[in-house]
Amino acid sequence: MLNKAYHTSWLQVLVLVFSSALAAFTTNIFIAPNGMYNGGLLGLCQVIRTLLATKLGIQFANIDLAGILYLIANIPLLILAWRSMGKIFVFKLVLCTVAQSLLMTVIPVPAKPILDDMLTTCLIAGILNGLAVGLMMTCGGSSGGMDTLWMFLSKQKGITVGKSGIIFNICLYLLCLALFDRTAVIYSAIFSVLTSVFIDKVHQQNITAQALIMTKMKGHEIPEAIMNATERGVTFWEGKGAYTGDDVRVLCVCLSKYEIETLQHAVRAIDPNAFISIQEGVHTIGNFKHHVT
Repeated sequence: MLNKAYHTSWLQVLVLVFSSALAAFTTNIFIAPNGMYNGGLLGLCQVIRTLLATKLGIQFANIDLAGILYLIANIPLLILAWRSMGKIFVFKLVLCTVAQSLLMTVIPVPAKPILDDMLTTCLIAGILNGLAVGLMMTCGGSSGGMDTLWMFLSKQKGITVGKSGIIFNICLYLLCLALFDRTAVIYSAIFSVLTSVFIDKVHQQNITAQALIMTKMKGHEIPEAIMNATERGVTFWEGKGAYTGDDVRVLCVCLSKYEIETLQHAVRAIDPNAFISIQEGVHTIGNFKHHVT
């Protein structure tokens, strides 16, 4: 189901809506009742909101200023996404942001935490939130905020989304630690680290793989099909089967885990009998582009 969703437009939309619902559920059911702080841009806006209210007395009745600040802060990130990631990504970004915001207003926040143990709450919330955001990003979407910038850096610099989030949130929570309740901040930091770890586990565009394709076809049809479908380079050499003694061509491609199914379809369409070997988690050095859908 998920492999098809990664490559089918209408299934991607369903997964994006489901992921947005899961993120909204996690925030309202686990995070908000425990008085913890979100990470990323929303967390930064919450800090600014609190400082404006406590230090300058700037606040509005029945209006959360953090939401207004978050909306304003997303404008330059939306422009960045429009210019560097394309209209399709912006559409998915708007879909996720609107769906998550609407669902957060519908899902009721419990009057008291549903779990007594804060560490268990952090663990469950981190897994669910990391799963939600990771699915969004794997399907080419984003919940907005700093996730948009992290995906841009992943595409341009090869920095994983989870690592970028951890670095930013360390700085954010050190600031919170100096300003607010330390217990809530410590558990908030644990939640954010767990979220970032699970984002990297789910976000398949962070996982690099190496594919070896053995085929008896000697023309350029398969290499050209792979390059057109994945925008990846192909290296090949001539080999010989030790058991059969047949001449074979061995093609080598480095790509993200997200692109494996695309490669398989491209190869199978030309040579259904080709043997394909996939090794995940390989390290690449040099000219390897991190594609973002």
